[in-house]
Amino acid sequence: MPRRTATRALTESQRFAVRTVGTAAPLRWLARGWADLWRCPLPGLLHGLLLTAFGGALALLAHAHFWLLAGAFSGFLLVAPIAATGLYAVSQALERGQTPGLATALQAWRPRDGRLVLFGVLLALAGTGWVVTSAALVTGFAPGAVQRPEDFLRLVAADASWLFELWLALGALLAAPVFASSVVAIPMMLDRRIGVLAAVLTSWRAVLDNPVPMALWAVLLVGLTLVSLLPALVGLVLAAPWLAHASWHAYRDLVD
Repeated sequence: MPRRTATRALTESQRFAVRTVGTAAPLRWLARGWADLWRCPLPGLLHGLLLTAFGGALALLAHAHFWLLAGAFSGFLLVAPIAATGLYAVSQALERGQTPGLATALQAWRPRDGRLVLFGVLLALAGTGWVVTSAALVTGFAPGAVQRPEDFLRLVAADASWLFELWLALGALLAAPVFASSVVAIPMMLDRRIGVLAAVLTSWRAVLDNPVPMALWAVLLVGLTLVSLLPALVGLVLAAPWLAHASWHAYRDLVD
């Protein structure tokens, strides 16, 4: 049965052609995402404010336990794509020549079926797994208690035991398949009637057919998100909706 299900999902996925894009395509996605943000700013800015408030609350609760906070913030990157579903719907409406608003973003969360819910649960499990792994690694192998950011820099990042490199490698090992599975799948499930596994397979095909542009896209997503965290998380107000709208255009460019 699992083999038959996989075969059926692969057949369903192959109904959709995957385009090959140029190396500079991610810059085009960012430009289009920025334009979408300001054509319909309210849903995006509200999304960014909510994420900033969530991040602030997380930092406040775990400010004295940076060993947990480091994993929680990086784990949040894994589940961020599903949180942007409403903004994909806004970009979809703009592409169709419609006039979207806050209701457009909210309606995307109306449960029509369980596909996005299932995918969200899987991403949440992946994020939780990384938080637990990160916390166990830092508390188990750091040469002292990591309670504050300076402790993390001194005992993990600047330590000569390769702990920081191991922490980064494990994070990348988990993040890479999650990125490949979700970068196209989530907006595709919003846009088309396609099963979860077929959408994931299409997402993997898009990544494997465009390794350089998609690697650049992953670097831009992580880099811009990290930069947005530096000014007390305030940058997330703009960065989160910008990257969400840009991700819609990535999907539209990659899947015919």
